[in-house]
This record gives sequence, C-alpha cells and structure tokens, in this order.
Amino acid sequence: MQLIRITADIWQLPFPVGHVHIVRVPDGFALIDTGMPGSAPAVLDALDQLGGRPQDLRQIVLTHSHVDHAGSAADLVAATGAQVLAGALDAPFIRGTAPEPEPRHTASERALHEQIAAGFGDAGMPPVKRVPVDMELRDGDTLDGWAEPVRVLHVPGHTPGSIALHLASSGVLFPGDLVATAEGRAILGPFNVDREQAIASFRRLAALEVETVCVPHGEPLTENAGAVLRAATPESDWL
Repeated sequence: MQLIRITADIWQLPFPVGHVHIVRVPDGFALIDTGMPGSAPAVLDALDQLGGRPQDLRQIVLTHSHVDHAGSAADLVAATGAQVLAGALDAPFIRGTAPEPEPRHTASERALHEQIAAGFGDAGMPPVKRVPVDMELRDGDTLDGWAEPVRVLHVPGHTPGSIALHLASSGVLFPGDLVATAEGRAILGPFNVDREQAIASFRRLAALEVETVCVPHGEPLTENAGAVLRAATPESDWL
C-alpha cells in the first residue's frame, strides 16, 4: 500500500474500506484505527517504510468499535505490544463483553450497507479478534507522549462511544466516522446508531479551528478544512 503524507508527521495508509493514519510521536509512532481484520501486515510494512520497527508502535487509538476500525487491533497488539485506547462507551464492544448496537439505516444507507457487506463476503474476511482496551477515554482527556497536546472529544452518534482527536496547535482533526469526504465536500458519515446525535457531534467538530481533517473514508481535507466543515449540510446527507 502506498502511504500518503498529510503533514510532516502524519500519513494516511489507504484501504478500500477504512483508512488508517500513522502519526510520528517523540518516541515512536501512534496509530489511529487499524483497518479491517487482516490489515496488520500492511500496517507493519508501512511502519517499516517510515523507519519504524514493530516495537516502535506505542499507541493504537480506536475512534470507535466498528470492524473496519478495530478489526486488526488484536493482531497489531500481538506484534507490537502497543497500548489500545478507545472511548469509554465503546470499550465493551471492542473487548467483546457487550453486543455492539446496530446502526439505524436510512434507505440510501441500507443499499450502501448491503453493497459493502456483499464485498466483505466475497473477500472472505478473517474473523474478528477481540482485544483488551488499556485506557478508556472520555471527553476532555488528553493523550500523553505526543509532540503536542491532543484533546479527546466524545462525539457520540455514529456509535455511543465515538471519539475524535483535536491537535489544536497544528490544526489537525481526526474525526472518526462522523465526517467523510466526497468530491471535496465534507459529509456526515453513514451507518449511525443515532442520526440526530451524530449531526450534533458533526456540528461540534465543525465549530473547531482546524486546517487539516484526516478522514477514515474519502480524501483528507488539507486546505480550508474548517470552512469545508462549516459549509457541510449533514442534516440532508443520506436521505
């Protein structure tokens, strides 16, 4: 897989479903999400391309519990020993100690979901391995070990415990699946457990001062990202 450099210290590792982001931190690397089950070899190869060894991966931050984000966490922990961090309300789903709530699809989302699910079946996706969550994150928490302050935002709606990461000094936002992009626009991510809550969380993120938005689905926003977020109309997406 070809790494895409977003900033001096952030790279996107693109996948057909669910991009992974790699961040250089002072003593190694952090990972934002892990891709589908079976993605670990590609992630480890990307680390190698950046001059990192498996043991240099310090943190795996899961923006939420869905399989295209947490699916390779267990394999990567086994290979690297990295700590897993996730939103407190999604931690039971990631650990496998509670059932994950089902999204409430609009009609257009249902058609898209069926298409994606059929693709998973054709590809023969490996089984999901559950993984312990070492640190449960809550709104207002900050992450240690990064080159600048990283603020955790609890942004429910896509899942109950979805989180976003805001790097205010550099103006970078990792929104998880609340924000996707299409044709240069920011749109509400589909497949939400609570659409109204997701829209409110989207609007909270749009109020931030950001220059760069690293989305898991679509192309990153690297110019006028804050204006693009504020121009979005999530209320009318997927209807």
